[in-house]
Amino acid sequence: MNFKYSKQDKLKSKKLIEQLFTEGKSVTAYPFKLIYLKTEFEDDSILKTGVSVSKRLHKTAVARNRIKRLLREAYRLNKPIYFNNSSASYAFMILYLSKDGTTFDKLNKTIKVLFEKFLKSISE
Repeated sequence: MNFKYSKQDKLKSKKLIEQLFTEGKSVTAYPFKLIYLKTEFEDDSILKTGVSVSKRLHKTAVARNRIKRLLREAYRLNKPIYFNNSSASYAFMILYLSKDGTTFDKLNKTIKVLFEKFLKSISE
């Protein structure tokens, strides 16, 4: 199992991010919203993921960066559990919707629920 969140797993392409928001589908498990799009990558990676926290809801960069750091860690730990057997490649954007701060345990539980909803939605 690969628990890494390497550079090739990060969503950086502006074109792909725009396409994700225009054509992508979404799944919500409060306080997260996962926007996903089935796509092919040139570097043969299976998942590319971006994380976003609203500047309107979290005024200070310190608060935003802490939530993003915790969110990336929860994603990194749960990625092999849910996506090791995946053959299709997806682009993800995970949005944090809550105005409140959070703990890692809450984020970790909720991201598991989010991934289960995602897997259920693509299997239908």
